[in-house]
Amino acid sequence: MKTNSRLPALFALSAVLFGTDAAAQAGPTLQAQDYLDIRQLIDRYTHLLDNCTSGGNDYADLFTVDATFGVSSSWGSGAKIWFRGREQLVAAGGGGPDGCRPRAGTPSYHININPVITPTAGGARAISTLLVITNDTDDRGDIVHWQGGYEDTFEKTAAGWRFKSRVHVWPEIEWTDRPQDMPPRNLADE
Repeated sequence: MKTNSRLPALFALSAVLFGTDAAAQAGPTLQAQDYLDIRQLIDRYTHLLDNCTSGGNDYADLFTVDATFGVSSSWGSGAKIWFRGREQLVAAGGGGPDGCRPRAGTPSYHININPVITPTAGGARAISTLLVITNDTDDRGDIVHWQGGYEDTFEKTAAGWRFKSRVHVWPEIEWTDRPQDMPPRNLADE
């Protein structure tokens, strides 16, 4: 029986190039359902932000109990935490003790697009782009405005995937430490 003397060398080369212990090389992973569930969470966020329901509680339900929401003028740093914990997140979602606050001014609608979701040791993270459409139909049509995007961290809870933190990054805005200084919803009104 004749053997190929190159076979051991080929195996050695493939071990170097492709690794021998895939589990040791693999980091955190997400299943296809995790990506779908996280994307659904991102999509629900904009709907609930634009349409306060259940006194803001539906919005707060998108977050972990100890979650934060912040703002930043630059990607990857400088977040100012505006809302922390459930009660403050209910208010961020347009709610309060008396239910949902009425919307003021020209209606606008948020569209969160192009999320890039990656697994982390504690769950997942994502970056995405935020567009806002202002219902200002005239000879120009409706206005679409880029408003930066989001940097998110997610945690899988007993109730499913939730935001652990969400930072609205909008480089055009010089954010303050006060949520009351939020820019107007319709930039044309400035």
